[in-house]
Amino acid sequence: MKKVITYGSFDLFHEGHYLLLQRAKTLGDHLIVGVTTEQYDESRGKLNIVDSLMERIENVKKSGFADEIIVEDHIGQKVEDVQKYGVNVFAVGSDWTGMFDYLNDFCEVVYLERTKNISSTIIRGNKHPIIRIGVIGTGRIAERFVPEAKYVSGVTVHSVYNPQKVSAKSFADKYKLYSYSEDLYDFLAGIDAVYIASPHETHYDYAKKALMAGKHVLCEKPLTFSQKEAEELFTIAHEKDCVLLEAIKTAYCPGFAQLIGIAKSGAIGRIYDVEACFTRITPKHLREIVDIEYGGSFTEFGSHTMLPILKLMGTNYNEVRFDSILDENGVDIYTKASFIYKNGMALSKSGVGVKSEGQLVIAGTQGYILVESPWWLTTSFEVRYEDPGKRDKYYTKFLGEGLRYEISNFAFLINGHDRRSFKFTQEESIAMAGIMEIFINKRQGQRKSKR
Repeated sequence: MKKVITYGSFDLFHEGHYLLLQRAKTLGDHLIVGVTTEQYDESRGKLNIVDSLMERIENVKKSGFADEIIVEDHIGQKVEDVQKYGVNVFAVGSDWTGMFDYLNDFCEVVYLERTKNISSTIIRGNKHPIIRIGVIGTGRIAERFVPEAKYVSGVTVHSVYNPQKVSAKSFADKYKLYSYSEDLYDFLAGIDAVYIASPHETHYDYAKKALMAGKHVLCEKPLTFSQKEAEELFTIAHEKDCVLLEAIKTAYCPGFAQLIGIAKSGAIGRIYDVEACFTRITPKHLREIVDIEYGGSFTEFGSHTMLPILKLMGTNYNEVRFDSILDENGVDIYTKASFIYKNGMALSKSGVGVKSEGQLVIAGTQGYILVESPWWLTTSFEVRYEDPGKRDKYYTKFLGEGLRYEISNFAFLINGHDRRSFKFTQEESIAMAGIMEIFINKRQGQRKSKR
């Protein structure tokens, strides 16, 4: 008897799951299906599991293809199971191509073509439908978004839009998306939500059109370059009952959430100062350097460095001052943004042509918190006190590119879980847009004074 084994979460059981099991069944005489526990899913980076383990097992059983169902709960189990059950073929979806080649030492490995168009669950009355996300833009961040989305249950990257049809098609072919389009309204008609990863200056227009069409929006930072535009977008989102979320990935990562919680708990006393730095030496041909109007260090990294400042010091600052070093073309290659509050201060340092230590320091009356570079990934941090021998060290996970955390948060909000909206609030997003507006005006004035 030829035995086949496959594994998966099988959350929100849908057509793609059904067809994968159907194809796996044809590879042999006896199909064993491993269903992962939620704890194991989280440990390997799979987020947002909705159905319980028993519900997921029952849905696999109802498909009629599984001859045997087992539970997967630890790393290395696949090798153990292949040997334990005398498996001849290991089958898995093609989006994992290459990941399980190591099993070729034990059995035949087959990668099954994934189902491109997953529009809904096939279990009637399921809690949540599959969220079809369309990507606007085909650049560097979009390239990272699609692989990360597969780690979030309940969502699928369905299609891509680019006004240049060739770019859209190339992107769709590379990631095996269901469709592509150079027509924005055709693109919006076939999805539930959009991820905006286009050039900075296009964010507002794309977000507005998507929201007006009733689509949820996850938009790369900066959301807009003016406070008025940000307020308008959130007003439309409320009117259309849509989620609008700014995609600053650090805000949604578990380490950063823990850091903010400890800082606000009083562990270091009253917080009076926050200093955040994010710099990178950027190649001269990239957008950050050559885009005179919307490139530069603060528009690129300022959203990150402002994040802990606004989270800990608040959005009601008294004054913000910018000091920048401009390149020959007028783009800021290094910017310091100094914030003055009624009872405190903060400093944001960002650079695309000047390198500095990328750390975050939160200063309080009883101690301070140090997050070493790269603090925006927040895998560990220390709480330090007056006594140098007393230190509390914290370690947290940061999986993959980190984008899966913001995608998971986006999906939870779409599904009505408002309790997660605190991670990056509407008020904070609007405040950032207002600060960006002040900076853009200041930089324009600085350019004129140099002429």
